[in-house]
Amino acid sequence: MSHTPAEAEPAAARAARTATRSEPGPAPGTRPAIGPTRTLVAIALAAVMLPISVTGPGVALADMSGALHASAASTQWVLNAYNVAFTAFMLAAGSAADLYGRRRMFLTGTTVFALASLVAGTAPTIVLVDGARFVQGMGAAAVLTSGSTLLAHTFAGAARARAFGIFGASIGFGLAMGPFVSGVLVGAASWHAVFLVNVVLGAVVLVLARPLPESRNPEARRIDKPGVATFTLALLLLALAFVEGPSRGWTGAATLGSFAGAALFLAAFVAVELRSDQPMFDLSLLRRPTFVAIIWQPVSIVFAFAALLVYLPPYFQGAGGAGSTMSGAMLLPLTLPVFVLPLFSGALVKRLSVRTLLALGPAVLAVALLLMTFTDPVSSRTGLYAALLLAGIGIGLAFGVMDNAAVSVVSPERAGMASGMFNTLRVAGETIGVACVGGLLLTSTRQRLSTAAGADSGTMADDVVQGRLSSVRRGGGEELVHRAVQGLEHGWSVVYVVLACVALAGAVAIFTLVRDRDLDPAATGKDD
Repeated sequence: MSHTPAEAEPAAARAARTATRSEPGPAPGTRPAIGPTRTLVAIALAAVMLPISVTGPGVALADMSGALHASAASTQWVLNAYNVAFTAFMLAAGSAADLYGRRRMFLTGTTVFALASLVAGTAPTIVLVDGARFVQGMGAAAVLTSGSTLLAHTFAGAARARAFGIFGASIGFGLAMGPFVSGVLVGAASWHAVFLVNVVLGAVVLVLARPLPESRNPEARRIDKPGVATFTLALLLLALAFVEGPSRGWTGAATLGSFAGAALFLAAFVAVELRSDQPMFDLSLLRRPTFVAIIWQPVSIVFAFAALLVYLPPYFQGAGGAGSTMSGAMLLPLTLPVFVLPLFSGALVKRLSVRTLLALGPAVLAVALLLMTFTDPVSSRTGLYAALLLAGIGIGLAFGVMDNAAVSVVSPERAGMASGMFNTLRVAGETIGVACVGGLLLTSTRQRLSTAAGADSGTMADDVVQGRLSSVRRGGGEELVHRAVQGLEHGWSVVYVVLACVALAGAVAIFTLVRDRDLDPAATGKDD
């Protein structure tokens, strides 16, 4: 594939040429720039805060749905509302950060995130929780895109590799401790505490981040509003189809209409971006195979990871008989490596290369998922923990390098857009993965329960997927409980195989397309 002269220019020279334009000095009367350590601390703490909002509610779903008398579909929107907004506004947040300033977007996003967490934690109805979660996701999009771009502009060379290693470890820490901490909070207080803890974390981030240095792209002129609208509607309709499909029927008019609408708006989004003189999703970057592979790489990881974090706790609580605290602790073999391994990403890159680590992660994950088809949370817990640990190792290998690689394959002034494109696909993978797995588990369980004479298979499937086996037991006794658990276990076996195929396809594509020479030296851990 041919390259323009700008694309062929060495990354180090390009960074030196553009650094001055993309990092203007402070205006008169503004606060002096703080040191890089405080910048890293503020952004790392924010990176802890965001994944807790993904994994925490998964542990609290059973208690929340019972307290608010919510159905499985409406409870699932507690997860999907956040993920859809997070994904849909990622590109717009990256463009807004380039236009209005990365520091400003970071502070604004943190404020919105914290206030929405407060509403979700005090809401009396599931509808209000869902609405607050959507707004919370919008704030999270601004925090993540602006935070990663601030890191890219604050650090260079080996220091940038170390900074992004800490950034990845912070995300891993939030993912690792989110289920466990949330389980403790639910057990000690209630489901409300899972959301309210983010209010405290948000306040601390705001105090630390207020004096952060500002940066922006001087060439940015406006936000692509048609692109935001078409992309948001496409994602909403896609999530709606997966969430409502089990109850409305996968071949029903509403479900098929949602899928068709999603495809229509996605095509409109592509058309809008191709015609825009300043698109938020620069399709010209897709001419670079390395960039394509890197921005798709997180999908191969988080498609499985997010679904496991969200739906395994209710599985452990129901089929496994674990409490909320124990169900969170059972995920530690999966999540702890995601926290620990990114801390060693700099050393690993020097030994194995970015390309190898990016491909090795999903390959190891695929093997672990196939092994999980032979386990269950009752009779083979040791095997389950071993498979979860192997899956966590695969995910952790990729987490420490993929954020830095995404912003290192483009010039610094386009770092905001690259971060937005990368994180959009990462969270889109989470959103679609959570929706797909939820729909598949409900459908499989409902089909197995439908063979029971007189059984309300829809209601009972809702209960067993959410971990409420006591409701199933009251409706039909131990025999029906056994049948419901069998249906759920069959559904998980199918899920594991599907997720393994996604991860393996990602590993092959990454190893085939990524070239280390196309990356800035910051991504390889070597100084310029």
